[in-house]
Amino acid sequence: MAVLDHAALHVEDLDAVCAFYTTHLGATQGAGYHNPRTGLRTYFLSFEDGGRLEVMTRPDHDRPRDEFALGYHHVAFHLGSRAAVDACVQRLRDAGTEPVDGPRVTGDGYYEAVVLDPEGHRVEVVG
Repeated sequence: MAVLDHAALHVEDLDAVCAFYTTHLGATQGAGYHNPRTGLRTYFLSFEDGGRLEVMTRPDHDRPRDEFALGYHHVAFHLGSRAAVDACVQRLRDAGTEPVDGPRVTGDGYYEAVVLDPEGHRVEVVG
């Protein structure tokens, strides 16, 4: 049986995106990697359950992003309870980030809020 090791996210501002996930979602930032030949810089962000998000940047990317392009749409983090979702949303609001949806109960029974990270990637927090 396969176990998901990590997902990767390509960003422009590596430091701002890493700070978002460590500050608001409790990730631990690992040691960085830099390839001087290509300019690639990456960090692995680890979460309590063992899940990891690789955040990477390269100086030569300049393609516009289409929110509805084929591919991954969002990443979701289970916070354990509705109260934890509400607390996370309040911390984000206090930091100037408003949810784009929720908190709410979805049609399939999830309690969630959707926020955007500093570069507009959709992040769901569910309880």
